[in-house]
This record gives sequence, structure tokens and C-alpha cells, in this order.
Amino acid sequence: MSAEAILEGLGVSRETRERLELLAALLAKWNPKINLVSNSTLAHVWTRHIADSAQIYGLAPASARTWIDLGSGGGFPGLVIGALAAQFNPDLELTLVESDQRKCAFLATASREMGIRTTVLPRRIETLTPGARDIISARALAALPKLLELAAPLAGPDTIALFPKGADAASELTSAARDWHIRHRAHPSATDPNAVILEILEFRRGPLERA
Repeated sequence: MSAEAILEGLGVSRETRERLELLAALLAKWNPKINLVSNSTLAHVWTRHIADSAQIYGLAPASARTWIDLGSGGGFPGLVIGALAAQFNPDLELTLVESDQRKCAFLATASREMGIRTTVLPRRIETLTPGARDIISARALAALPKLLELAAPLAGPDTIALFPKGADAASELTSAARDWHIRHRAHPSATDPNAVILEILEFRRGPLERA
């Protein structure tokens, strides 16, 4: 599915599109200096990064009030989430976590110029104060077992985790199930036929009980 079709399906406004266009321009300006995304993907930024991130927002409940994006890096999905939330959920408390100070500078600058509400934390994920958030996201950060370990202190009984995964999603789920009970849905990616978005509805220590 094209980037245009994904954004149209979400019903994004002209103002939201302008925010996303500004993000694309800022990425092109900053990327040569601090390598926010792979240079080979810049020519396809709308599909590979913007639309790919936008579809994650489409899986979140409209009632979400707190969202934390782990390892925000070049702003995907975090800055795209912020742009969409400005239109659809302006009260959303969005936190972007990134340990690289230069990338944090980009995230803060882009948030300001895009006119979106974010809190940028220049921290390692392991040092975050525990506490449940409604939504946890992470894109291209780590394999699923590590993601669950990082996310566990930030999750409560109603937390939903949204993790895009590639062709190895099934094997990552199998590996994670050795140590975690996981209840999930796998949504086909609209931008990559070999990828899915894992919607983790429940995860806790201990493998899945079998009858």
C-alpha cells in the first residue's frame, strides 16, 4: 500500500501532512551529520519511515492518554505519532526516549518546528522511572525478548505494546515465549509484505502454560 493511501486511510488533515512534510525536510537536513536513518532509505522516506510509523498509530486505542516510544532515534515512530496525535488526540502525553544526545537534539528541534507536544528524555531506557503507560512503542530497537525486558517496568495490566517486526517475527515470538507469557495479535504491515506489527496485549514473566 502506498504512503498516500495509508495517510488517506487515517484521514490526516492538510495541517498534519504539512507537519510530516516538515519532518521529511528536517530529516534530509540533519541526516548527513548524525545518521538518523540509513541513507539508502531517504529516497523512500514517505513509505519506509513516515507511513510505516503512521500505521502504528492506527492500531492504538483512541482512549490512550500516555504513550512512550523507546529508542526514538530519528523520530520514527515517535515524531509521526506526535504529528497524528496533534490532530486526533491532542491531550496525549507522548514521551520520546533516546540515549544519544545528538539525536535528542534533533527530536527536540523537530518537535518544536513541527508544533507537536513531546517530552524528550535523554536517558537509557533501563534508568527510566517505572510506571504504567497506556502505549509502549519501539521500532528497530531490539529483538522481542529484549524489548519485553525493557518494557516490563513501564507496563500495567491495560498497557498495549506496539512493536513493528520483520520476517523474523515468528522466531522472535518463539524465543520470547521461553521466558514470557505473551498474548498478542500480529497485524500485517501495509508497507512491507514480509513484516508485521505485533500488538502485545499482555506480557508477564513465565512461559505460556500448555494444556
